[in-house]
Amino acid sequence: MTELVRANLPTLKKTASYYVVHVTVAALVAYAVTGSFLLAITLSLLEPTVQAFAFFFHEKAWQRWGGQRAAAPAAAGA
Repeated sequence: MTELVRANLPTLKKTASYYVVHVTVAALVAYAVTGSFLLAITLSLLEPTVQAFAFFFHEKAWQRWGGQRAAAPAAAGA
């Protein structure tokens, strides 16, 4: 587990930062819509938590497949 964290530290930091921003925005929007503090907190923790996991795996896929596409034209032109 430690190796996984160490190997992905920049992505994990970016994911954590994204999570904090997302929770804050979600809480404000949920409160504005519902007028309920409890419901706003519940919604703002649930949805961004799922999104944070999705973002991490999206970022890893982007690094794997997006990087290969960018490298292919450079290799073809060389």
